[in-house]
Amino acid sequence: MSEEEAMVDSQRSNRMLMVEDEAGDARLLQLAMRQSGFSADIDHVWDGYEALDYLRRVGQQRQRAPRPDLIVLDLKMPRLSGLDFLALIKQDDDLRAIPVVAFSSSLLETDVRSAYELGAAGYLIKPADFQELISMVRILGEYWFKLVRLPHND
Repeated sequence: MSEEEAMVDSQRSNRMLMVEDEAGDARLLQLAMRQSGFSADIDHVWDGYEALDYLRRVGQQRQRAPRPDLIVLDLKMPRLSGLDFLALIKQDDDLRAIPVVAFSSSLLETDVRSAYELGAAGYLIKPADFQELISMVRILGEYWFKLVRLPHND
C-alpha cells in the first residue's frame, strides 16, 4: 500500500446509517453490531424521509451530519418505503455512490429484484436467530469496512 493510499485509508470514517422503523429490530441490530466487534459509527433514523433529511443535511440538527459509508435499509416502512427511498437516492448525483444494503424480513422475489434494479448493493434477510444476526453483521462489517474500497466522503 502506498503512503497516499494508507493516508486515505486512515481517514476513512467507517460510518453507517441504519434506516429502520421498528425499535426492536433497530436495538437488536445495534446489539449484534457491538457483540460482533463491528467497528463503525452508527447513526439511526426511523424512516425514509428522515434518512433523506439526514443525507441532505436538512434541518438545524442535521447541518453537520456526516456522510455515511454504508446505508443499511429496511424495506417495509411507513410514509416512504425503503424501495422508494432507494429510488430517490440513486437518482441524486450527490448520494448515488453511497452503497445501500437492503435488510429485510421479506423473502418475496419481487422485493429482492426491485431492490437490485433500484441500485441496492446487496439484499440480506433478517435472521430469526440472534447468533445468526451477529455472524451476519460481522461479515457485513468485514466486507464493507475492511475489504471494499469505498469512495472518499466529504
